[in-house]
Amino acid sequence: MSEQRTVVWLNGPFGGGKTTLAKELSRRWPDAILFDPEVVGATVQRLVATPTGDYQDLPVWRELVAAMTVRMLGEYERPLIVPMTLVVPEYLQEIHGAIRAAGALHHVFLKTPAEVLRARIDAQSFTPHDPAADEETRVWRRAQIERCAAAVDLLPGNTVLLDGVLPTAELAGQVLELVGAPVR
Repeated sequence: MSEQRTVVWLNGPFGGGKTTLAKELSRRWPDAILFDPEVVGATVQRLVATPTGDYQDLPVWRELVAAMTVRMLGEYERPLIVPMTLVVPEYLQEIHGAIRAAGALHHVFLKTPAEVLRARIDAQSFTPHDPAADEETRVWRRAQIERCAAAVDLLPGNTVLLDGVLPTAELAGQVLELVGAPVR
């Protein structure tokens, strides 16, 4: 499978370092496209009700993410970096199954201790202009820590587990080596 038909899915808990790692990978692997499924989630949430509060529970979100990933692989023939927490096994299989059918998928999960996650979440600002919304986001993310930690035991066997406490540059090096990408 060529490097152009490769997806690196960065999974892990909220506050685990996925976005930071994705940006570093993007900097060091300029051929890759950074695709954030949260953009799709935000769009879907503006269009339809999300009864559970989690857009991942909407089949349309999962279908769109899988379709966009596959389409981008085919259209641009460049590797994709996808930072997204995805811990419901059925959802992961649904999206990753479609991606695997179209190209290579490297599934990386950043394991990060709960106390580190709490500290990172508490230090993050999501909507600086709206402190109440900012705190609501923090509360939701902190509430997901146990669920994300428990998901490690349910991940597919081909998932690569990395230590989310390592420096970002070191993690990026490990991922680039994993996929055989040129290191910069």
